[in-house]
Amino acid sequence: MSHPLLDKHRDTLDGALSAIATRGYWTPFPEMPSPKLYGETSADDGKRAFEAHLGKRFELDQPGQTGWHGGEASPYGIALDVSYPVCDPDALISAGLEAMKGWQAVGADGRTGICLEILDRLNKQSFEIAHAVMMTTGQGWMMAFQAGGPHAQDRGLEAVTYAWREQSFVPAETTWEKPQGKNPPLVMKKHFQVVGRGVGLVIGCGTFPTWNTYPGLFAALATGNAVIVKPHSNAILPAAITVRTIRAVLAENGIDPNLVSLCVATQRSVTQKLATHPAVKSVDFTGSNVFGQWLIDNSRQAQVYAELAGVNNIVIDSTDSYKAMLGNLAFTLSLYSGQMCTTSQAIFVPAGGIETEDGHKSYDEFCADLARAVERFLSKPEVAHAVLGAIQSADTAERIDIANSGELGKVVLASQKLDNPEFPNAKVRTPVLLACDAADEKAYMEERFGPISFIVKVADTAAGIALSERVVSVHGALTVGLYSTKQAVIDAMTEATWRGKVALSINLTGGVFVNQSAAFSDYHGTGGNPAANASYADSAFVANRFRVVQRRYHV
Repeated sequence: MSHPLLDKHRDTLDGALSAIATRGYWTPFPEMPSPKLYGETSADDGKRAFEAHLGKRFELDQPGQTGWHGGEASPYGIALDVSYPVCDPDALISAGLEAMKGWQAVGADGRTGICLEILDRLNKQSFEIAHAVMMTTGQGWMMAFQAGGPHAQDRGLEAVTYAWREQSFVPAETTWEKPQGKNPPLVMKKHFQVVGRGVGLVIGCGTFPTWNTYPGLFAALATGNAVIVKPHSNAILPAAITVRTIRAVLAENGIDPNLVSLCVATQRSVTQKLATHPAVKSVDFTGSNVFGQWLIDNSRQAQVYAELAGVNNIVIDSTDSYKAMLGNLAFTLSLYSGQMCTTSQAIFVPAGGIETEDGHKSYDEFCADLARAVERFLSKPEVAHAVLGAIQSADTAERIDIANSGELGKVVLASQKLDNPEFPNAKVRTPVLLACDAADEKAYMEERFGPISFIVKVADTAAGIALSERVVSVHGALTVGLYSTKQAVIDAMTEATWRGKVALSINLTGGVFVNQSAAFSDYHGTGGNPAANASYADSAFVANRFRVVQRRYHV
């Protein structure tokens, strides 16, 4: 008999199972913040719920609490002043391990049903979470709602769905009978128990505190593990709201809420201690190469799922939709001020130029036209602020200033500071475009996080494809793009991305952009190049988080 919450959400699970098998468009969580979809008072209720957190202590009733800590600084310049419980990591681990007993007892059906209920509850809080994401990360409102709410919930559901499917392949029991010729057969009863490997540690990032956190969180949870969420120090509130909701749903269903906890670390050493604790068996991380590599090298007792830095790139050979291509690129480079792990940084253009439906365009003409397209796209303040959002960190602002100085290449388009009338203290910067030669590898061959892109002059298209493949293989990438009207070029680029193991977008000119990834259809990362050692989501992302323990006896 299945769990009542699995029965309640069976249609959602069935829809998700079908979606991951067919890879078509599907979602149970509407991406538009419409009162018709979320309720007439949902927007006001969500904003009030967010504002109720400001200037207060965020109570969680977790074990081992030693004090309070906050300090988040909003990129929009508003005062947050939320403080969070600081807890002894050992206490969180011990409590999580104890809670795993009851979590294992409800079985895969129960875990899946409860996880589906949690995601449904989080979806109803989408407006509250969106404000928290917006004000801690600097995302524009629409992105904060979509990526912070429904799209993050999609990714969480995707992980739960893969986890349920992999666990469902394990039968609970069987009768094993081996013929013995003239002798009576050997008969045994065998039972197979899915058991979580241990505590999962999920380390959040400062730019996408739910979208990049939910996959690992729900993959570990659905497969029977306790989870400790360690948010980025400047994006704690979205994680805290999430953890509070999870703990509430667990308690309502008779599960010890300490199965999931929030670890607000005041020092990196706390995170390092957690990541190397013998009881921690999985670590999910999104962030810098330096700390990500430290985790891979030092968290030997755990499976580390790491999304690191990369150099996303686009090869431009030719197009029959020049204006639409430029518009698509302008949006891609401007969205959230380039503060996405999927934003294109290097654009490889042949020295001899490209062919378009409007005739030949030289390298210099392309540079100037792309700069004008970005300026035109951001010419209306309301559009610019909605798309750009605000700069999340001082380090990104400093990188923009360095790029603007011309130190890294010829400035084709300088970054400008914009004033946001709604948020006078917001740090808003437009993209900077730099021109350089392929030989200037020190400039473009490392991730420069933020709205900084290079138009790299290559000998020809073949050289651009070869350079793209080398960048992916050596430095990693989550996304690669191509514009070409020639099938031979498309085929060559396709094969290069197979070798480099990176996702390819071809001739995007409409409402889909290279830096967007749709749950249930697009695999985010392949796990096959240095930018990420795992994918959101596939079977490999969940299957190593549980073990099957059998027992057998003669009948």
